[in-house]
Amino acid sequence: MAGVTLKTVAKAVGVSPSTVSNAYNKPDQLSTTLRERILATARELGYAGPDASARALRSGKAGAVGVLFTDKLAYAFSDPYAVGFLAGLAEVAEEFATSLLLMPLSSTDIAGGSNAVQQAAIDAAAIFCVPGGHPALDILANRGIPAVSTDRGDHPDLSWVAIDEVEAAAQLGEHLARLGHRDVVVLVDNAEAAGGRPVELTLDEVGYTDCELRIRGLQKTMPDARLRIVSGGHNAFASGVRGAEYVLDSQDRPTAIVGLSDVQALGAMEAMKVRGLTPGRDLTLAGFDDIPAAEAAGLTTVRQPIKDKGRAVGRILLDPSTTERQLLMPTQLIVRSSSGPAPKR
Repeated sequence: MAGVTLKTVAKAVGVSPSTVSNAYNKPDQLSTTLRERILATARELGYAGPDASARALRSGKAGAVGVLFTDKLAYAFSDPYAVGFLAGLAEVAEEFATSLLLMPLSSTDIAGGSNAVQQAAIDAAAIFCVPGGHPALDILANRGIPAVSTDRGDHPDLSWVAIDEVEAAAQLGEHLARLGHRDVVVLVDNAEAAGGRPVELTLDEVGYTDCELRIRGLQKTMPDARLRIVSGGHNAFASGVRGAEYVLDSQDRPTAIVGLSDVQALGAMEAMKVRGLTPGRDLTLAGFDDIPAAEAAGLTTVRQPIKDKGRAVGRILLDPSTTERQLLMPTQLIVRSSSGPAPKR
């Protein structure tokens, strides 16, 4: 029925417009009988409920948190670290009746991603795996949208939930150094190698703050080691396979491979098994994150509280009682069977 409004329903039921509004937005304030009568009348009249966009304009709230990340949308549903982080964030968002808007920022279409952030109807943003200097970050600041990053910032006004990347990786580096490793390849996430052949990178070419800091942590406790940086593409199992194949099939094979994520390290483990190599005996392998699959594979790794990280980001963004704006989360070195003494050459 054309022209049916909230007031039309209110008149038909014999209640005030605010009572009809409460039937949709604050059902706990009405008796079950009255609410069902209002909704039944609305259905008969063809009224679908209050207009969400109009309500957002009146309240100045979109009821959504944007989650920014530089990868394909499928990454949010397939990467174990992303899944864990989003699960923690979603728990808090659900508590505050807030939606999550996933916003993948293409590494090739910077303008398109920036435009999406400019137009997004969001109240706040979780900055998840976005390189520093990305235009989308400036757009959030210019729009006055509160944001929390998973990268540790130096500015006192920045909000973040992070780990000490350098010290976390330094723990792993110390472990490898004690085992006698002096020749190490580090597998990193890098767009330059995506879809093509693996590439060797300098530290300045890595591109992601967390990866760069982890490499610096390894260097800190392995000052005498040769660290080579290799990428097989974006952060994925297949990239770890490609990067490890490139390293293992060369004449200059290292004694240890460190994946800066567990998924890349597990990909490297697959490449080792295909070549008849046993992790921890023929070559040491380590990862970062301690996703569920790492334990089953016997992967030495650095554990970080993935789900708690997502929860903490959500609390800072949505919970008025949370006053701490910068939170450093703990890490722990988890030693398993994939690491062992450097083989004699």
